[in-house]
Amino acid sequence: MNMYVSNLSFHTNDEALKELFSAYGTVSSAKVITDRESGQSRGFGFVEMGIEAEAAAAMKGLHSKEIEGRAMSVSVAKEKAPRSDNNKW
Repeated sequence: MNMYVSNLSFHTNDEALKELFSAYGTVSSAKVITDRESGQSRGFGFVEMGIEAEAAAAMKGLHSKEIEGRAMSVSVAKEKAPRSDNNKW
């Protein structure tokens, strides 16, 4: 299950995010999204866990949990919508 994690501290990195979720089971991947130019965290990321029961436990246990003074939000990630080509000149 792929999860969307938001309201992260700007100091949270991929490894710290993986460590948080690893308490609930095996994490396939953990990625904090960063700004392309500055490299600074944008305050959200994605975590993937292969076992749905572990992912559900992680969502329940970590949603609204305060990390570095910020209450993080954890939900099921939505599929990325295809980009429309509405910006034709």
